[in-house]
Amino acid sequence: MRKLKHLMATIIAFVLCASYLDGQASKTTNKPDSTSVHEEIHANPEKIRAHVKFLASDLLEGRGTGQRGGDIAAEYIAAQFASYGLKPAGDTGTYFQGVPMVGVKTLGETSFNFVATSLEAMSLKNLEDFVTNNESQTETAYIDAPIVFVGYGINAPEYNWDDYKGIDLKGKVALLFVNEPASDDPKFFKGKALTYYVRWTYKFEETARSGAIVTLIIHHTDLAGYGWEVVRNSWGKERSYLKRDATPKLQAASWIQNEVAKKLVAVAGLDLDKLFDQAQSKDFKPIELPVRLQAHVASQLRPFVSRNVLAVLPARGLMAQEAVLYTAHYDHLGIDPDMKGHNIYNGAVDNATGCGALLEVARVWSETTSAPPRTILFAAVTAEEQGLLGSEYLGKHSPVPPGKISLDLNYDALAPIGDPEDVVVSGSERTTFYSAVEEQAKTFGLEIRPHSHPEAGYYYRSDHFSLARVGIPSFSISEGLKFKGHDEAWGEAQERDYVEHHYHQPTDEYLPAMDFTGDAKLAMFGYELGVQAASQSKLIGWLPGDEFAAERKLSQPSQPRVQRAKVKPHKL
Repeated sequence: MRKLKHLMATIIAFVLCASYLDGQASKTTNKPDSTSVHEEIHANPEKIRAHVKFLASDLLEGRGTGQRGGDIAAEYIAAQFASYGLKPAGDTGTYFQGVPMVGVKTLGETSFNFVATSLEAMSLKNLEDFVTNNESQTETAYIDAPIVFVGYGINAPEYNWDDYKGIDLKGKVALLFVNEPASDDPKFFKGKALTYYVRWTYKFEETARSGAIVTLIIHHTDLAGYGWEVVRNSWGKERSYLKRDATPKLQAASWIQNEVAKKLVAVAGLDLDKLFDQAQSKDFKPIELPVRLQAHVASQLRPFVSRNVLAVLPARGLMAQEAVLYTAHYDHLGIDPDMKGHNIYNGAVDNATGCGALLEVARVWSETTSAPPRTILFAAVTAEEQGLLGSEYLGKHSPVPPGKISLDLNYDALAPIGDPEDVVVSGSERTTFYSAVEEQAKTFGLEIRPHSHPEAGYYYRSDHFSLARVGIPSFSISEGLKFKGHDEAWGEAQERDYVEHHYHQPTDEYLPAMDFTGDAKLAMFGYELGVQAASQSKLIGWLPGDEFAAERKLSQPSQPRVQRAKVKPHKL
């Protein structure tokens, strides 16, 4: 009976939301015959509102990866794509691309103890002192291994930087700082605009490649860009991984509190602040501590198949085998059954807003009067919150080869707080498409501004990065800090309030007072950028020397370029 009630509630929600959207459509498309095409084709903020309201509702239970709410979200997005007349681009003629995954939940009997010869064992409390997950996807791991401090855990030949200095980490524990060496030099770790080396995903990958079985990332709020509660909320429940392949994986991919790390290194007579200073130098050498980690990692495994949702607007002409891609992730953090009170991570801003924008861009494209020169591919991806996994899988299994995708435009966490007067498109300046971005920004009355916190490394924390890794020129579109009727200080205060009180917390909920004017503006901005990218005679590329340029070249075997056919321009 309980399942039947949930099923009926889902069906009713679909019907009501579809009715609402149809009503909104009648308001915007039933125009007198004299209305111009430019007036008819536009992004509607109320349609985005309807999408966000539904996707962030309690019914969807936080859209957890591999959970019922996430599946409902995927079905809803596919239904919207179908209603626009877009063609399915997933598996076996459907809108769904299966993503084989394994859910790994760290169980309560998991224990971490630091043991030294002359001292009593230091026992850590799970979630309070540390979080961990078994990436090797086994139910049990027993660990008794020495701990080696490896600075930032970075091996970056292009910067003549190697924190490992040839040390053998096989079977050992790597202790390291989050982030990367401080720099104001754009040519050295890109100055304040951080590189991929800052990401926890990189650090786990690199230490595993070096033979480590455990990695302990030292959390520091200023260096990470977010507090311990974000780490705890993200890692304190089931985490999902792509189904295991031959890639080396850690038995305990872990974070520890800064204060815990201070006590740990003090056992060796070391000072964590001084170690931090030493780690800023390329002459740093790893330090093996006279301490061992004795740990038992108990995990519950749950194999499942999640889904990316893919749709396509077919092209016509000589460039039809090439594509422009739009992406947004639909997943969030689900439900925390151990939390009292409201325990649903609704994810209204993160990322129901991005899905709303993606769907509205798709609808606008579907109403154009002629086929585009290049195929337009739309992807609502899963498991972003688990480490960009859905987009990683898409990059490796795209229906259009990465070398033939000209551009990816991504939407992630658009603040529904009004009409923006500036836009953040970080990463676009690294592509051959930047002049077109500048031109369109002027047309929309938007000033391009760098991200307000380059030290947080946001470029490497959203799905466009997965596509960049396979060579596709990619960036996200988001608002800046200046909104109509407000100064930058107001925008900065709104951003700070969201990060401190709502980001990855159950308080990220839909509110009727939300203003989706700016979300619609950025949706239309993305549409116009897509029109430009679809119409250019050559595929977009990375600028020479960019970190992704080599992969772009590998994805595009040299071949004669077919002369571009004349196509009917879009009417706007």
